[in-house]
Amino acid sequence: MAENPKEEEKTSEAKDQAEGMSPESPESPAAPESPVAAEETSAAAEEGEPKAEEGLEEDEDEEDAKATQEAIARRVAALGEEDAIERLARAEEEKLAERRRLQREAKKGKGKKKSGLETAASKRLAKIGTKAPPPKRSVATAVDGADPLIEKTAEFSKWLKKNQKGVGILAAAIAVVGIGFGIYAYSQEKREANASVALASAVADERGRIGDPAKEDDDPDRPKDPRPIFKTTADRRESALTKYREIETKYAGTGAAFLARLGEGSLLLDKQDADGAIAAFNDAQNSALAKVDPEVRGRALEGLGFAYEIKAQAASGDEKTKWQDEALKRFHELENTDVQGFKEFGIYHQARVSQDKGDKDKAKELLKTLNERLSKPGEGKVFPALQQLVEDRLRALDPSAIPPKTPMPTFGGNKPSEAQIRAIQEAMRKAQQQQGGGAPQ
Repeated sequence: MAENPKEEEKTSEAKDQAEGMSPESPESPAAPESPVAAEETSAAAEEGEPKAEEGLEEDEDEEDAKATQEAIARRVAALGEEDAIERLARAEEEKLAERRRLQREAKKGKGKKKSGLETAASKRLAKIGTKAPPPKRSVATAVDGADPLIEKTAEFSKWLKKNQKGVGILAAAIAVVGIGFGIYAYSQEKREANASVALASAVADERGRIGDPAKEDDDPDRPKDPRPIFKTTADRRESALTKYREIETKYAGTGAAFLARLGEGSLLLDKQDADGAIAAFNDAQNSALAKVDPEVRGRALEGLGFAYEIKAQAASGDEKTKWQDEALKRFHELENTDVQGFKEFGIYHQARVSQDKGDKDKAKELLKTLNERLSKPGEGKVFPALQQLVEDRLRALDPSAIPPKTPMPTFGGNKPSEAQIRAIQEAMRKAQQQQGGGAPQ
């Protein structure tokens, strides 16, 4: 028996609705979702599952709900009445629409309720927070506080950035000054070296030999004396004086120039130029070199004493006494120096001048003191020539003050000749000049 087409269509639609599917709706769920399943699905979506934009979902849900309701209304209008299956389907559709609305509100934060898993997780975190130990207190360091060094460094860095151009100019200026100073130091060092070479040449002339260069022995088997040779003492002295004065003019202010002035004073003493020698020795004594070199100062003081003695020898009466006192003053200063040799010669020169003034008691006292000093082990052997001079002068003043002089040694059983005695005395005189620059006896 053939069925009515309308009844078949009606029966097919009722079955589809009973199975939760609608031919009009795009969604076809297999079974209605429970509230718990909906919450778990929502939680899973929030934890990172891919989902569409919230605005698009809301529009689609609203359209689905409207489409479902319109479809139901059309079917009701077509059939005229709802049977039990249709009412059940409509109720499920309304529940589904309500769940979707709640999900949308939960996503918007309106009336959101935590799921069971979220509630348990929140309680667990709160419990852990109550058991967590208090945070450790960090030790304060210089960085935590206001470190002046760091602050100043930061300020300086800012200042450098702000004044970069000026700093660059300043650095360039400093570099130029440094280069200039290096050039100046190099030129000064070279100048000092040249002055030293010139001074060595002048000293060599002062110590040159006296003889005839034409008669110089050219025997290759004999060692050649490197010292320059001059015909007379005056020639030797003038050659050295000329070189000393050239050094003083060309290399003024150098150590070599101060030493040249000192050497010039000694040569002027040989010429008996007392005033010129006094001027030279005063310049040497007041030089920067004499302030740091006590030997230079000692030689200048001794030279001044000799120069004042020359002036005293040329004077008489009170003027002579005045120059003798000036000489005594310089020799006393020489005694007070810390250079070995100058102290001893200072005492000896004071004894000489005191004897020349007629004060023999003062002279004997000074000579005895000096003789005791030189007789000590190790000291007399340092200045044997000076000790011999002290003994001779003291014996002449008071023969009882010192034992008799030891007989002169014989040479091969014979007494020394007069020439040999003069040679010994000349050697002693030269030794004294080397130690003290030459002194009247």
